[in-house]
Amino acid sequence: DALSISFDPNVGHDYLEQSNDRYEYYHRVQEKLPFDLEYFNKITKNGVPKKTLNVVMAGVGVGKSLFLCHLTSSYLNSGKNVLYITLELAEEEVSKRIDANLLNITFDDLMVLPKDLYQKKINNIKQKTTGKLIVKEYPTSTASTIHFKSLLNELNLKKNFVPDVIMIDYLNICASARVKPGVANSYTYIKAIAEELRGLAVEFSVPVWSATQLTRSGYGSSDPDMTDTSESFGLPATADLFFALVRSEEHTSELQS
Repeated sequence: DALSISFDPNVGHDYLEQSNDRYEYYHRVQEKLPFDLEYFNKITKNGVPKKTLNVVMAGVGVGKSLFLCHLTSSYLNSGKNVLYITLELAEEEVSKRIDANLLNITFDDLMVLPKDLYQKKINNIKQKTTGKLIVKEYPTSTASTIHFKSLLNELNLKKNFVPDVIMIDYLNICASARVKPGVANSYTYIKAIAEELRGLAVEFSVPVWSATQLTRSGYGSSDPDMTDTSESFGLPATADLFFALVRSEEHTSELQS
C-alpha cells in the first residue's frame, strides 16, 4: 500500500468533473511557427506547432539541406532562435547556405564579396532580428538525442540560448539512443530515431525539422508517396508533417541551361 502512493496528483482525466478544462482545450489557439511560403501556410493552417516532428523527403542533390537552410533563414528573420544540428555538412558549409539566403547572394558572389561589405550586410541582419542561430556539427552516425539534450542544456547554461525550433540534418544519419546499429533491421532502427526526435520535440516544446532520402524508384518518380521513403516506413508513420521535394525534368533542364 505504501509503495502504491505517488506524489503525482494527476491520476487521469475525469470526464464529467473536468468538462470545463476539456472545453478550454477545444478552443485553445495553438501556437505555430508560420512559413514564409504561402502554400505551405495554406496546407498546414499557418505553420507547424510545437512538439512536432516535421520531415522533408527528397533524392540525392535535390535540396534537403537547402530547404532546411531556407527555413532557418526565414525563422531567424522573424526573430526566432534556431538550433541547426548538422551530421552531414560542416558548420561553415551550413552557414554559407544561410548566408546566401539572408544576404540574397549567390555562392559565387559570396566568395568574392569584400570583407567590409560582408560585415556590413551581417550587421544589417543583426539590427533587423532579435533571433539567434547556433550551428553545431557532429560526426555522421555518432550523435543521438542524448547528445542533443546535453547540447541544449549547455547552450542554456553558457549562452542563455533556448531555441524556438530545432533543425536536424538529417534523420537517417543520426544514431539511436536506444537501439544499437546492426542489432536491429533498418525499419526498427530508423523508426527508433524518429520516435526519439519526436520525443525531443515534446520534451523541449519545440518543432523539430529533419529530412530523409527517397528510394531509388522514388527518385525517378514525379509523384512519390510515403512508400518511397528510404530505409523505414516507420518514419512517415511517426512524423507529424511529411512531404517530398521533387525536381522536375523542366526544372532540371532550366538549371543546366
